[in-house]
Amino acid sequence: MLKKQEKSYWCIVKDRKLYLEDQQLPLKEPGEVEAELEDVVEIGRYQGIPVYWAEAPEHSDEAGFASLRTLLGSDSELFNLAGRAIQLSHMLHSQRFCSQCGSECQLVHTELAMACQGCHSHHYPRLSPCVIVAVRKQDKILLAQHPRHKTGMYTVIAGFVEAGETLEQCVAREVYEETGVNVTNIRYFGSQPWAFPSNLMMGFLADYHSGELKPDYAELTDALWASTNTLPELAPSGTIARALIDHTLGLMEQS
Repeated sequence: MLKKQEKSYWCIVKDRKLYLEDQQLPLKEPGEVEAELEDVVEIGRYQGIPVYWAEAPEHSDEAGFASLRTLLGSDSELFNLAGRAIQLSHMLHSQRFCSQCGSECQLVHTELAMACQGCHSHHYPRLSPCVIVAVRKQDKILLAQHPRHKTGMYTVIAGFVEAGETLEQCVAREVYEETGVNVTNIRYFGSQPWAFPSNLMMGFLADYHSGELKPDYAELTDALWASTNTLPELAPSGTIARALIDHTLGLMEQS
């Protein structure tokens, strides 16, 4: 329940973008927020402060709305809660109709799910599991550039998990398919919710085993082995990609 005098963080979503003030989530009392308050849902707490999700009114101007990426420099806990709002908004708009009977669905606030008004089945946010991996070859790290990265940024290899595939199998397959490299010593590093629109990134470290670097140019613009003194522009801080890169660079410097 909203407390009228309680300052809260507000994740107001429009077309998978967040309303920001000074590039931060608004921290305001409910009366100061222009949103349909009957549709507000508490999605968590950050440092004891409530975090609310609300859809922007249809007539609202797009000015002030920005990509979730704008918050990458924020504390990861708050960033993930903002991402949760984006994922729930995506569910609200993409799962409006029941996949079993086709009837209209409505949001159930207590479960954060879409409830079918026909067969009464409940549909929860659809998450797509992805792997992302930093591959090390002695004093070098495998980096790749994707066509979508217009600035020339390089990152590590990533891809979606296929049906019937373990995470480790996915790591090995994605690296080989995109670069022609075989890896070994695959081990878990960490994870990050990635609301673009609704992924869960599971990070791994791996070591080079064999193979000649041959980028798949249908997937990549470039791939290279980089040393600590030949690094290109890297994925931004706050991403699990950058955490994997920094960790691997640290291991290389210790060797």
